Amino acid sequence: MTVIEVSNLHKVFRIPHEKRNTVFETLTGFMKPSGYETFHALNNINFTVDKGEALGIIGENGSGKSTLLKTIAHILRPTDGHVKVNGRITPFLELGVGFQQDFTAAENIRTYATIMGISKREIESKLDDIISFAGLEKFRDTKLKNFSSGMQVRLAFSTAIQTNPEILLMDEVLAVGDMDFQQKCIDVLNQYRNEGVTIVFVSHDLGSVRRFCDRTLLLHKGEQMTLGNTQEVIDSYMYSRNEEDSASGNSDSLQNSGSDKRWGNRKVEITDVEMYDKFGNKSSRFNSFDPMDIRIHFNALEKVNDPVFGIQLYSEKGEHLFGTNTEIKEIIIDHVEGEGRIDLRIEKIPMLTGRFQLTVAVHSHEGKIYDWHDKLYRFDVYPTCRDSGLFHIPCTWGL
Repeated sequence: MTVIEVSNLHKVFRIPHEKRNTVFETLTGFMKPSGYETFHALNNINFTVDKGEALGIIGENGSGKSTLLKTIAHILRPTDGHVKVNGRITPFLELGVGFQQDFTAAENIRTYATIMGISKREIESKLDDIISFAGLEKFRDTKLKNFSSGMQVRLAFSTAIQTNPEILLMDEVLAVGDMDFQQKCIDVLNQYRNEGVTIVFVSHDLGSVRRFCDRTLLLHKGEQMTLGNTQEVIDSYMYSRNEEDSASGNSDSLQNSGSDKRWGNRKVEITDVEMYDKFGNKSSRFNSFDPMDIRIHFNALEKVNDPVFGIQLYSEKGEHLFGTNTEIKEIIIDHVEGEGRIDLRIEKIPMLTGRFQLTVAVHSHEGKIYDWHDKLYRFDVYPTCRDSGLFHIPCTWGL
């Protein structure tokens, strides 16, 4: 059974070029036409969501994700096209709208719950549970202005989940609070899924999208790029960058590197360094646990015997994480002369998430540096699991 149907949806905003601040400017403004710029936030979006399905929506900032969710929630009206919803919607979009800073936690729960459509009797019966879920038992009678922003969001989320949704619209709500509270949010989402609640889930957390969503919609600058299996769509999002975009940082680093970042006698010169994803495309963005190839291009101006090629990995802060070279791996390179290349295959990226720096070098067995590129290259890793930290450590629990 289809509960959400979006067909030929367009949303256009008109942005005025002039800002009128005074009555005189407003009156004189009638004498000349106002200038407007049109911004197409959504352009011909089409999809359906079945009852009990979890649909993810991903894309970069400005791609139209939140606009689409607000249009489904009937907060925004379509410029053209149709949105049909068959069921009761509970939107988790802007948590805390309606909170009053001079009200206590309990008073704000009553106010917010009323806005959410919960009856007074039901609010009073659940008041203690809401405060307990938010972990704010000690702050029941504390005014909201004395709460941190995280405490306020926890209070709003804890109140909002008291509704009995048929269709749940969620915009980044799993990012609220600390790890313990986030786990509570995940448990609630799992409960909703088990109860057959339809979920439309917007998030930059690709690990959460991968974990919860049956299908995923990818948006880019208001355009519908692809819709389908979540794993395939996430791969498309991560690895579909064009070559210029994904490799621009590397080429710029090499061309603009100074003596403090590059040194050596250039007897063997590193001319380029490329990184390739699992599809064989140049990239600087990778999913954790995916393969990665580092390709080092070089040029030897004369015959050089027994060169050693190596790499070093660093965190964004410059912490040394790993290093290896052809000598350590017992790869014998008899000699190099002229142009060539050598590849390093990383079978499974062990880093969970973060930005990393890469050093590449070529030197002699005695340690004479031919060409050293110190932290001139970088790449990003995006999480695909719930484990925390920097690296994945294979492990199992047992009783």
